[in-house]
Amino acid sequence: MSPEPRPLDRNQTEWTIYVNESLKRMPVDERQIWEKRCVYRVPACVTELNHKAYQPQAISFGPYHHGEDRLRPMEEHKHRALLHFLKRSRKCLEPFLESMREVAQDLEESYEALDPKWKEGGSEGAGRFLELMITDGCFMLEILRTATQVVDDYAPNDPIFSNHGKLYIMPYIRRDMLMLENQLPMLVLDRLVTVESNGKKDNEFVNKLILKFCSLGTRVTKMGKCLHVLDVFRKSMLTDPKKKVHHEMVKMGHDGSEEIIRSATELDEAGIRFKKSKTDSLKDISFSKGVLRLPVIVVDDTTESMFLNLIAFERFHVGAGNEVTSYIFFMDNIIDNERDVALLHARGIIQNAVGSDKAVAKLFNSLSKDVTLEPDSTLDAVHKKVSRYCKKPWNVWRANLIHTYFRNPWAILSLVAAVFLFALTIIQTVYSVLSYNG
Repeated sequence: MSPEPRPLDRNQTEWTIYVNESLKRMPVDERQIWEKRCVYRVPACVTELNHKAYQPQAISFGPYHHGEDRLRPMEEHKHRALLHFLKRSRKCLEPFLESMREVAQDLEESYEALDPKWKEGGSEGAGRFLELMITDGCFMLEILRTATQVVDDYAPNDPIFSNHGKLYIMPYIRRDMLMLENQLPMLVLDRLVTVESNGKKDNEFVNKLILKFCSLGTRVTKMGKCLHVLDVFRKSMLTDPKKKVHHEMVKMGHDGSEEIIRSATELDEAGIRFKKSKTDSLKDISFSKGVLRLPVIVVDDTTESMFLNLIAFERFHVGAGNEVTSYIFFMDNIIDNERDVALLHARGIIQNAVGSDKAVAKLFNSLSKDVTLEPDSTLDAVHKKVSRYCKKPWNVWRANLIHTYFRNPWAILSLVAAVFLFALTIIQTVYSVLSYNG
């Protein structure tokens, strides 16, 4: 006789009802949910390596860090920026609010693990969320315009929007704008600009403002639809070179084992020359005829935070690509210590603005922790071509010859003299033999 089923307790009954109701509401196609998501919380397993790199220090954009004590002083300036934005547009708040209401759900779904207090569940929460989007969006647009255009309706001694603010405050804001947890969906900026300009300005207008502010010296090109500021910045680093580089796909050995690329100094000793790529794109890396071309990179105090957030975005946003991650993985392989940095600096590839070469080497070595490289990436093919080149005996022999005899003029003269004396000895020997036979 089978035992009677145990009755469900109250908690189990509630859970059963919850699961069954969730099952009824489960969407037929989940792809739409993931397609809208573009702003992510960086989990503790990632941030524990460098917590500060993912946390804004001057200003919050969006809901994740809003209201934190260290960021509250900037809230007053956000409100001032909103008023300047509205006054210059000659419009009241209502049309902007109405436009944002139309896409409120899309904006909410852009954020991963959004706190329920910001969601539409209550009218107060929905109102606070749209208020946050408009206020932060207007402030971001004012920052972008002040830094890249002539905006003269702020006081000359304004702490944020004056020349003084551009010099001392905006570099911190720029750094915070490139943090994954501190993003605003591009939809916010596009809606604000569209209402302000009566539809005369499109999303490329906002993209150009972001590029001018975040990527100084980058040629402004059409970026297409982007997700947020970090996405625009990333795409600006990955523009396709004018002349496409052909990468030969090198098959791995039968055992499937991977090869570890040598450091820059070892590659130099193996006869490989380092040269600057023709563009600054991280995709413009090639190897041909013993020459490894790499893009120029400026390493400063913001480099670590910038790359860590770009790597995190590629890790959590499905379909983003892995080009930045691959670049960091490649650079970590060829940089072991300060001698490698000094060599790349001498070739004009690394511009060191942080101080010691040892600090730069440590930075690149730390960036690639827990990083995974896709096996079929273009840089993987370059890596294998370099390894194959180093294994050829002729290349090794030629490199040893160059390093031994052609590194300074005295060595060259000694070699020429030795060859000349050797030739004279042979001629003399031949002459002696001919004379004897004669």
